[in-house]
Amino acid sequence: MDDAVLIESHHNAKCISDRVAFAFTKFLRFFADTFFAKRYGHRAVVLETVAAVPGMVAGSLRHLRALRRMESDHGWIRVLLEEAENERMHLMTFIQIAQPSMFERFLIFLAQGIFYNLFFLIYICSAKTAHRIVGYFEEEAVYSYTEYLAGIDDGTHENVPAPELAIEYWDLPANARLRDVVIAVRADEGHHRDVNHQFADELA
Repeated sequence: MDDAVLIESHHNAKCISDRVAFAFTKFLRFFADTFFAKRYGHRAVVLETVAAVPGMVAGSLRHLRALRRMESDHGWIRVLLEEAENERMHLMTFIQIAQPSMFERFLIFLAQGIFYNLFFLIYICSAKTAHRIVGYFEEEAVYSYTEYLAGIDDGTHENVPAPELAIEYWDLPANARLRDVVIAVRADEGHHRDVNHQFADELA
């Protein structure tokens, strides 16, 4: 995907549900910007913990729904669980890069507990809104990783060697650096963005 298309792709809010999802995303973005500022490695550690929640919640709820109704899920469950696993790998990668403090580890514990239950309730009330929220979350993720990439390019962030875990997961060259990892992660987030906006459109 062309970089400009990846970065600039945005779903315009078309209904109240979309506007609520967008406002909720911007509200959380404000807190992330306030707390982490330009510390993108540490931001990634905390936010990827939260990002791994929606796919698991949605996948499990759709799994149970398919069992109750004894019908096909049309491939949604597999896509959602793969998304959750992919986000977990993002987390495991950035833990090795950023080395989170004990406070940040506590923040991860707290954020995950709150967000899991909140997203569970949102999905039960409106699966469309829940997927739209994830779509907007991923738009913000693409934007944040683009800023992170710019900071690497201008020397603000050291372009350290990529962790072995990342090299194996994304099949990167043996001499891959942080920049290569961020590009790979950003592409994943762009894919999750498009999938969740598509799911929300289908549910609409």
